[in-house]
Amino acid sequence: MDDITLFAFALVAFIGIATPGPTVLLALTNGSRYGVKRAAAGMLGAVFSDFVLIGAVALGLGAVLATSEFWFTAVKWLGAAYLAFLGVMLLRSKGSLNVGAATEDVSASTPRAIFLKSFLVAVTNPKGYLFFSAFLPQFIDPGMPQIPQYAVLAFVFASIDFLVMFGYALAGSQAVRFLKHSGAVWLDRMCGGALLALAGSLALYRRAAS
Repeated sequence: MDDITLFAFALVAFIGIATPGPTVLLALTNGSRYGVKRAAAGMLGAVFSDFVLIGAVALGLGAVLATSEFWFTAVKWLGAAYLAFLGVMLLRSKGSLNVGAATEDVSASTPRAIFLKSFLVAVTNPKGYLFFSAFLPQFIDPGMPQIPQYAVLAFVFASIDFLVMFGYALAGSQAVRFLKHSGAVWLDRMCGGALLALAGSLALYRRAAS
């Protein structure tokens, strides 16, 4: 894998990651509700999921989901249900103007809970497995050992993912400082509505015919 290939991968990965999706919306929400420092737990959860997804693809799990209607449907509905749950929770939120302050549900704001939210959102989305299954092999040199190449791509992707989510979390933490209470509520509701829309799109998503 040469430098040009790696740069092309990083560029395409950045475009894909920066496009608002479930994990970056959670980073934005976490930043606005808990501040960047506590939102970092969610960033680490998403980064860990990157390694899990890419490792699974390297081991062939992406191909299983691409060919098995049962497992694809099971993972899809699990992911859609979890996204919908998070979306409803945000829609019911009363907003927070005190970054880092305690919320009405303390258990949901612990670093462990924030980490698990982002991690579960990513690993229960079959689109991620299918995306990596189609995307990564284009940057793999079949004439060289593949596992080290997948490891390099995973590290690059996870690094970009962390930086993008950091930017979203920082934007959320700064935006909430300038919002009145009603504005903070609407920020949560906007992200909650977006997560519900993503849950709906995932529920309607169909596996490509093999």
